[in-house]
Amino acid sequence: MDMFLQQLVNALSLGGTYALLALGLAVVFSIMGLINFAHGELMTAAGYGLIFSLLLGVPFALALPAAVVVAILLAVLMERVAFRSVRGASGTTLLLTSFAVSAIIRVLFQNFISARPMAVRIPMALSGTIEIAGLHLGIIQAISILVTIAMLVGLNLFLHRTVLGRAMRAAAEDFAIVRLMGIRANAVVATAFAISGLLAGVAGVLWVAQRGSVDPLMGFLPVLKAFIAAIIGGLGSLSGAVAGGFLLGFTEVFLQAFLPESLLSYRDAFAIILVIAVLLYAPQGLLARRTVVKL
Repeated sequence: MDMFLQQLVNALSLGGTYALLALGLAVVFSIMGLINFAHGELMTAAGYGLIFSLLLGVPFALALPAAVVVAILLAVLMERVAFRSVRGASGTTLLLTSFAVSAIIRVLFQNFISARPMAVRIPMALSGTIEIAGLHLGIIQAISILVTIAMLVGLNLFLHRTVLGRAMRAAAEDFAIVRLMGIRANAVVATAFAISGLLAGVAGVLWVAQRGSVDPLMGFLPVLKAFIAAIIGGLGSLSGAVAGGFLLGFTEVFLQAFLPESLLSYRDAFAIILVIAVLLYAPQGLLARRTVVKL
C-alpha cells in the first residue's frame, strides 16, 4: 500500500505539470484553433529567466516569479509579432507558423545563450524530503502539487468570475458573436496567450527545479506529451486538457513502477497504446467540446 501511495504522489506531481502545459495549449486552441508548438520554448524561456535572475543576484524567491514573467512577455510578444498577422488563416498556415516560431526561438537560445545544458542552483532547503504518514515526499515535489492545484483553481476563478474571463469563455464558443458584442478581439487573444505563457512559465520553473538544468531543447518532450494529453482530453476542452494531463502522468508513473524490468524499455509504447485505446473509445477525446475557430 505504501508503494502505491508513493507512486500516487509521484503521479500527481508529473501529471500536474502535464496538465498545466496541456491547459496552456488548450486555452489558445479554444479561441484561435491554433496548436502552438512554440509552447515548449516558453518553458525554456522561463528556465533561462530563472538562471539569469539568479546570476544577477536576485533572491531565489523573487527569481521564480521573474522567470514566469519572462515566459508571459515572450508569449504576448509571440502573439503580437507572429500570430496576429495570420489570425483567421487556414489551420495549415497557423501550424507552420508555430513550427517556424519554435525553430527561430530555439536557434536564438542556442546561438545567443548556450547549446549546452546550464545548471540551476537550487537552495538546499528545497532539496530535502518530508515524511507524511510513512510517505517520503520531496519538498520540490510537494510544492509542485500545491502550485498546480493553486494554478488550476485560480484559472477557474478567473474564467468564471471576471469579465475578461467570461469573454474568453464566450469567444471559445463563438468568436464572431463576441466581436459583434463589442469585445475587442485583440484583448481576448492576447490574454489567452498571456495565460498560456503563465502556465508554461510555472510548469517550466517546476520542471527546472526537479531536473536542475536548462537547455534549448528542454521544453520539447514535455510539450509533446502535453499535446498528447490535450488530444486525450479533447482539443479545445480546458477540463479535458487537465484530465488528459493527469491521466498521462499517472500512466507513465505507474507503468514505470509496476512493469516487469524486462518490459520497462517499452513503457512509452504501452502509454501510446493506452492513448490509442482512449481515442478508439472516444475519438474526439474524453471531454470533447465543439470548437469554433472562425475569427
